[in-house]
Amino acid sequence: MSEAIVEAVGIEKSYPQPDGTRIQVVGATNLVIEPGKIITLLGPSGCGKSTLLRMLTGLSQPTAGALLWHGKPLDGQMPNVSIVFQSFALFPWLTVLENVEAPLEARGVPAVERHKRALRTLDTVGLDGFETAYPKELSGGMKQRVGFARALVVEPEVLFMDEPFSALDVLTAENLRGELLELWLNKKMPTSAIFIVTHNIEEAVMLADRVMVLGRNPARVRSDFNVRLKHPRDRKSARFVELVDYIYKVMTEPEVEHALPDAETTAEIILPPGGLTKDALKKQEAPVRTARYQMLPHARVGGIAGLLELLHDRGGREDLFRLAEELVMDVEDLLPILEACVLLGFAWLKEGDVQISPQGVAFAEADIQQRKVQFRQAALEHVTILKQIDSILKRKSDHSIADEFFHDILDEHFAEDEVQRQFETAMNWGRYAEIFDYDREKGRLLQTEPPAPGESAPIGNHDSVSAPKS
Repeated sequence: MSEAIVEAVGIEKSYPQPDGTRIQVVGATNLVIEPGKIITLLGPSGCGKSTLLRMLTGLSQPTAGALLWHGKPLDGQMPNVSIVFQSFALFPWLTVLENVEAPLEARGVPAVERHKRALRTLDTVGLDGFETAYPKELSGGMKQRVGFARALVVEPEVLFMDEPFSALDVLTAENLRGELLELWLNKKMPTSAIFIVTHNIEEAVMLADRVMVLGRNPARVRSDFNVRLKHPRDRKSARFVELVDYIYKVMTEPEVEHALPDAETTAEIILPPGGLTKDALKKQEAPVRTARYQMLPHARVGGIAGLLELLHDRGGREDLFRLAEELVMDVEDLLPILEACVLLGFAWLKEGDVQISPQGVAFAEADIQQRKVQFRQAALEHVTILKQIDSILKRKSDHSIADEFFHDILDEHFAEDEVQRQFETAMNWGRYAEIFDYDREKGRLLQTEPPAPGESAPIGNHDSVSAPKS
């Protein structure tokens, strides 16, 4: 194994809570970035991929553990890395050339030198001729090329990319992946390693020398393996499909340990000379707890209904990889819908396949009003926060309560950026099922009486929409 550029040994990330405890978002994680490799990091939405990337780049400090650069602690110094973001993050008032020169100017590089390096890098990524253009004049693909150039112009030892192709259309994203790989394989990039956070499984297998898959609550490495396929890679080859299917299984069955088919996992961890110091892995004084409160997948009822109808039409069972391919959906879009179906008892996941349950069949065959009743029954049986809301509203004399109450509950179990997403999903499901209504202006939840099967729903101030049958 080559000398590691970046070594993360037992790094963790947690956030303090008002009661003195800390919510653990990233569990103790070991990770090595070696020269000469493209590493891709996959994981479900909200699992902590970007948080881990920020720690590896020095933008965020780990709560515990050791982060080493060439075997030495960073000690507050920024490592020689660059980041390409999902959003293009260009300065709209600067030209393409000025945008690329910006990081060199920040580092104090003289004007003539930074001008030459910026022009050379723009030529490398195919943007010569657009030096004087402004971002508003460029397409999405060209804007992201500017982002690549700006990251490469500082000649980073490691290039970090946070879902760099997800904001682009399918064809543009595919073109840019090919160009990135061409630059890398032909050694036209002044960088020793590339670390890509992505939600696209095929993209990960297509590009990477090594793939890592994270679980969540808290984030932890569930799989870490080398992709032993030569470039260019054939998406339809048996091994490629096998690896994609394996990753789907790991991501959709978090409680099951899957063995990588016919290959060895990379389990070697590089420790700093002399082992870990007490300071590196010392325990925090404040107690740490993981987010054990049920996390709702961010799926809307229309998507849940549509998937169940599709499964029902296809005989009740379908391979996840084939389903995603035919629907032209990324895993980031499909997995929350699958997780919602499983959580509500409408489907099961087995060996990389999704299978509709009897309850799911009944839902797919029901009319609009019957679906609302069945969704209500499933939600009150399986979804903790909706059961709590229903129970509290029934016990309150005025059958209403402030939404802040549930925000506070969620805040005890999730990081700040996840609280609002959980609340909005709960509101969407609960209002569709007529468990409650929500007065957003007053910030109050109100109990409603659901219609009996076959009856029309009362006309009210609902903004959730039933999914029509196809």
